[in-house]
Amino acid sequence: MYREGGVRVKGGVPFVDLAAQQASIQTEINAAIQRVLSECSFVLGPQVEEFERDFAKFAGCEHAVGVSSGLDALRLALMAVGVGPGDEVILPANTYIATALAVSAVGGRPVLVDCDRRTYNIDVNLVESAVTPRTKAVVPVHLTGQAADMDPILEVAGRHGLRVIEDAAQAHGTLYKGRSCGSLGSIGCFSFYPGKNLGAYGDGGMVTTDDPDLAARLRRLRNYGQTAKYRHTEKGLNARLDTIQAAILSVKLRHLPRWNKARGAYANGYRDLLCGVGDLTFQQEALYSTHVYHLFILETEWRDALREHLEPRGIQTGIHYPTPIHLQPAYKELVYGEGDFPEAERLAKRMLSLPMFPELRREQIEWVTEEIGSSFQDGRR
Repeated sequence: MYREGGVRVKGGVPFVDLAAQQASIQTEINAAIQRVLSECSFVLGPQVEEFERDFAKFAGCEHAVGVSSGLDALRLALMAVGVGPGDEVILPANTYIATALAVSAVGGRPVLVDCDRRTYNIDVNLVESAVTPRTKAVVPVHLTGQAADMDPILEVAGRHGLRVIEDAAQAHGTLYKGRSCGSLGSIGCFSFYPGKNLGAYGDGGMVTTDDPDLAARLRRLRNYGQTAKYRHTEKGLNARLDTIQAAILSVKLRHLPRWNKARGAYANGYRDLLCGVGDLTFQQEALYSTHVYHLFILETEWRDALREHLEPRGIQTGIHYPTPIHLQPAYKELVYGEGDFPEAERLAKRMLSLPMFPELRREQIEWVTEEIGSSFQDGRR
């Protein structure tokens, strides 16, 4: 990094630095991959079962089933509990579109609920009013690394006989009242997309449950619906976790608690250095949840101008998510419109995600916060 005309530009601060993480564990990763190559068991090899066992223990569940992606984890979970054509599934308006796509993939209809402006997660006070005779399940999302408030959701689901499927794609290691996300509902769903707290070197996902019958069905569904080779008891998918990815993830799982702890420290650093700057506000940490900071988000009315200030200085940022699901062309058939989910729409215009990864350095955090402060002092706001 260096200054040119008063602007630091060389190297910059990436939004996520996967190369830095890879370098720190390269020897372990190479050994794990070499074992798979030596055994040539590339599909549902022993490393898949090993990782499933370790991840189940990590998530506080009896069973874990490795699958091909976070989207397929959600899709298979919905299939396993019997969601199908015509069924309604309640989910938050403030989430990545994959949560809704999984419902659509099994023929269901996503029913959206607005979010809590403090935690960004589903507003639990609105869930019960969204229940209809066609509702089959609720999918709370543990967004950015913080748990949704699960007890009220589970209470509503219990009264109406609904399944609760957790979207924990951003919550690897998050605890809700001392219990792991992914162990609270009927099924938990995780993504191992490379940028996640626990990321593969490609796509991957996991489904967790304490129900042995659901676990057995999930294992069938991910593998063509078969109970034995050429014996297919139902219509399934090809949605298996690759053996090489399982081997890589087993290595990275051992480091995840340390990486999550580092993310929390960096979040505190951002907050301390940005306290009192401009009109900035931050996601509220809920008392019922830990936070593993898959994302560190700030809010400002001047989001776009701030991003334009940071970009030429080599500071990468993200927007999660600029267009809510109900305003996406892909979901025009839901007949939602602008104004239907005001909190989700408000956040879509204000949220900015700052660089966040376990190898972030203090000097990088100081640079990012210094430039944010400079942006608010330059007379444009």
